[in-house]
Amino acid sequence: MRGTLFVLASFLCAASYAAPSPRSNHVLHEKRAIEPHHTDWVQDRRLETHKVLPMRFGLVQQNMHRLEELLMEVSHPESPKYGQHYTAEEVVKTFAPTEESIAAVMDWLVDSGITRDRLRLSGNKAWIHVDATVAEAEDLLKAEYHVYTHPSGEQQIGCHNYSVPAHVKEHIDLIKPTVHFNHRPTPNALQKRAGKNLGAPSIFNGPKKAGNSFVKITPSLENCDQFITPDCLRALYSINYKPIATKKNSYGIVEFTPQSFLTGDLDLFFGNFSPSQVGDRPIPVLIDGAVVLSTNQSFDINGESDLDLEYAMALTNPQPITLLQTGDLVEGAGFDNWLDAVDGSFCTFEGGDDPDQDGPESCGIIAPPHTVSVSYLQDESGVTPAFANRQCSEYAKLGLMGTTVFHSSGDNGVAGNGGICLNAQHQPVRNGTVFNPGFPASCPFVTAVGATQVNPGSTVNDPEGACEQVIFSGGGFSNIFPLPSFQADAVKSFLKNHPPPFTNGQFNNSGNARAFPDISANGANYVIGIDGEFELVFGTSASSPVVGSIFTLVNDARLAIGKRPVGFLNPLLYNPLFQGAFNDITSGGNQGCGTPGFTATKGWDPVTGVGTPNLTKLLVLALVLP
Repeated sequence: MRGTLFVLASFLCAASYAAPSPRSNHVLHEKRAIEPHHTDWVQDRRLETHKVLPMRFGLVQQNMHRLEELLMEVSHPESPKYGQHYTAEEVVKTFAPTEESIAAVMDWLVDSGITRDRLRLSGNKAWIHVDATVAEAEDLLKAEYHVYTHPSGEQQIGCHNYSVPAHVKEHIDLIKPTVHFNHRPTPNALQKRAGKNLGAPSIFNGPKKAGNSFVKITPSLENCDQFITPDCLRALYSINYKPIATKKNSYGIVEFTPQSFLTGDLDLFFGNFSPSQVGDRPIPVLIDGAVVLSTNQSFDINGESDLDLEYAMALTNPQPITLLQTGDLVEGAGFDNWLDAVDGSFCTFEGGDDPDQDGPESCGIIAPPHTVSVSYLQDESGVTPAFANRQCSEYAKLGLMGTTVFHSSGDNGVAGNGGICLNAQHQPVRNGTVFNPGFPASCPFVTAVGATQVNPGSTVNDPEGACEQVIFSGGGFSNIFPLPSFQADAVKSFLKNHPPPFTNGQFNNSGNARAFPDISANGANYVIGIDGEFELVFGTSASSPVVGSIFTLVNDARLAIGKRPVGFLNPLLYNPLFQGAFNDITSGGNQGCGTPGFTATKGWDPVTGVGTPNLTKLLVLALVLP
């Protein structure tokens, strides 16, 4: 799929607000999560009926009700099948849609006038593709496609809702392009308006030096409350392990174009903090037309990539780092792009979505890395439940194959991107009072990473607190995903022993909601080399690659003695056997939406999760596992 969250700028559907005719036998299947007018898009006109849309029909997959059970079998540290990960072929076989579902949807399309030779079935049998005119799509879905215009001048197409015949509803998860609207302008439009890109770490005007490669700053463990360096992190998290199984291990860092690193920035950083790495570079994997910009210099362009790569490379040296550079300069990227690229079993179609329009898609071009860190986030309120569940299941499949996926939990506490909160109808509004959790962090099958800080005046030998400088650790309770079994005891204990003092409706206090983050690491005062000088940055954008680095080292130690990588990590994090391997964070909060937010406390909490990792203790416990 071409970047579903952000990339359907060219083809998205906007439908009639009228209910389907009772004579049509169509029933409502999906409606848009957030209306475009909430995010500055204006409905312009009906889309011309002769335009062609690359339609994709996501079929209901088998055994999804067993997904968590199967994942726990290979991921729970006390399971007799721990570490017995699936092959890609086994994943496809386990979850492929039934022949009944394939036939039902195919027959509907054919009966509606789409000739069978126009239909294509994806390799994993999970998607049916057809290039359809707007007129055909509107007839199929009882929808109306409209063009929407943004103040930047950008246009896209989207729909309010769509319907399918009652007899095929049970066979379809979702259909695209339909209601899955890209509420953020694409990278070119963002650059024109000088806006910040999705996931960019917050910036604080810290010490800046002359912009040349001879800049020297002296790292010191005595001032880690003001300047975080790799040595500070090694001291905080007992990182004293040097990788030895680097040819067996793999660590991927996902970046969304136009974010890109500069080679001079890496060398500036390494020259001061890891001299032996001057000249080292990540291994680039360019996904869906991606480019690594080498000339553009600005914090918005270089901040995320420089931060992620400088710390991931320094902390795991000499482990080679794979840069999963995703999306082109025109459309940008979405989370689906890199999922497609790391394993062919996830690919929507071999050979690309629409070669005439988009070019060939990067499909299964590398094996899934053992560890992946992603520092980008979308508000959960902006995606439909069908879309969120479909994508979340793909993260679970990666876990089945032995990959750990870390996602930053957000930088706005209980609020969403930009500090936006929700109204009672869960629509984003100014001065909203309902908490706005982030996605994919809210997916139970990723490991969500929150942020801590060395408190002002404290040292690396003192307990950290929740990050409350410039950013606040994203955390809370999902409005889509139910409470997974692996965190049930921890979450129920928190709600019982530390009931949050908020009115009913401010957050999902049902006691049956996925809660996040799962784990944390420092997210304040990072010294990074950027655009030829040093600056301080803040964010869970820093925390995620650091935790990813630590578990990359855990995987190295296991691989070196012939064991498998840890894979899906969450069952291990919440297991009492591993409680002693984490530094519990018991101070600070994650304010937002006009409230103090949640409060860090003893045990798991929706600010810092189970706490921060201690690598030395983790290695002792992880090496005992089968």
